[in-house]
Amino acid sequence: MLTAAQIEELKQFDTPTISNAIEFFGVRPRTEGCMKPAIRKVFDNGRRVVGYAVTAKISATAPPTEQQKPLAKAYYARVKAAPKPTVTVLQDLDPEPTGSFWGEVQVSIHRSLGCVGVVTNGGVRDLDEVKSLDFEYFSSCLLVSHAYIHLDAVDCPVEVGGLTVRPGDLLHADIHGVAVIPAAVAPFLAEACRAAQDAEVPVIGNCRDHFTAGDVDLDRLSEWRAEMIARRGKALEKFSGLLAKGR
Repeated sequence: MLTAAQIEELKQFDTPTISNAIEFFGVRPRTEGCMKPAIRKVFDNGRRVVGYAVTAKISATAPPTEQQKPLAKAYYARVKAAPKPTVTVLQDLDPEPTGSFWGEVQVSIHRSLGCVGVVTNGGVRDLDEVKSLDFEYFSSCLLVSHAYIHLDAVDCPVEVGGLTVRPGDLLHADIHGVAVIPAAVAPFLAEACRAAQDAEVPVIGNCRDHFTAGDVDLDRLSEWRAEMIARRGKALEKFSGLLAKGR
């Protein structure tokens, strides 16, 4: 588990920078590890979320069975016991989101259990009431009703936004979307983020000097891009080697 200070440090970077930095470790293809764009941040407040996943599956098209009713207590127990900060990840099993698990009541419960946000392919509601509760919604849609919403399974792998999330996975999310941070890279990731930002300086810094005139020399641009690529190559060598040593 990361320390509270390490969690706060990762919140200083946006999720695209987190994604760029993870590439340096060579632990997964660049097409993996991020949710598809259907899962969007609801509140445009500039906040970033970093937390450990508690997972469950939900449905709202029919009332819960007697066997499903006790799952609520088991789920809340998992949220309470999970490493903090906690992000709950709920897979909506319905063909189309029908009822929202999320509103002012559930957010109040989850905040009291140390949860800071939800990621779901289902819907959310009570936006006016929730936006001031320091809790973040990432969802596929907004809904009016809770219908017959209930838990179907708890503490299991879930599929949300085309990404499999397992209990205990470390998530980073902001207005751009949601990413899973591989556990092996998490302790080194803030340093890798700084390297990712530094690699872009030759292009970003020099190009901005030419914004007014619009007269950048294309040969110089090629040089700046080459320097950026070289810096990324050095970072790849450093962090993939660092991870190999750690193993």
